[in-house]
Order: sequence, then C-alpha cells, then structure tokens
Amino acid sequence: MEVVKIVGIGIILSIVLVLIKQIKPELATVVLVAGSVIMLTIILKYFANVMSVFDVIINKTGINKDLFAIVLKIVGVGYLIEFGANVCVDSGNNAIADKVLLGGKLIILILAMPIITSLLDVVIGLIP
Repeated sequence: MEVVKIVGIGIILSIVLVLIKQIKPELATVVLVAGSVIMLTIILKYFANVMSVFDVIINKTGINKDLFAIVLKIVGVGYLIEFGANVCVDSGNNAIADKVLLGGKLIILILAMPIITSLLDVVIGLIP
C-alpha cells in the first residue's frame, strides 16, 4: 500500500531531520529536499491514472481539451508552488516562501487568462 510507504517515509524523514538539525543544521535542508523528492516520485506514479480518468471525462462531456489542459496546468502549478513554499518554510525562510507563493499566484493568473477570455466571450454572447 503506497500510502503506508509515503507516511513511513514522512515519519522517518522527520526523525532524521530532527537528528541532523542537532548535529549539522546546514544539511537539514538538503535532506528535507531529497526526502521530499523521493516522496513526490512515489506520488507521481499515480498521475498517469488520474490523467486517464480525465481523458475519459473529456471524451464523455465534450469539454474543450485546451481549456481542460490549462486547468490541469493550474492545479499542477498550485501543487508545485505549495511544495516549494513549504520547503522554504521548513528550512526557516518564510520571506522566500512568500515570494514563491506570490510568483505562483501570478503564474496561475497568467495561465488562467484564456479561461477568463473564453468565459467573457460566452457572457458577451448571451447579452442581447
């Protein structure tokens, strides 16, 4: 069961980080990032399954694939930004985490522009 593996790695990583911070605090961030990447690789295996389900949804509903791809990109950017900001916070760099979050929000806004434009086109088309 993958969830047990992820939780186990998380607990082991937390214990190792506590120990490393006492011995060599400068290595704690490196261990944190390495452990987090390992956990992400385990999680990303399931991404193909999610994508196949979304493909079925797109085919059944007739939703525009380009707009749906944008929504998936926005979700992906959101997850990556949250991951990066959390790593910054865990390493004690709250100011950098705030900048990462701000940058992510701006990227999400830029990615959402085609969706906003399409929505406005629909609304304008409904006005007599």
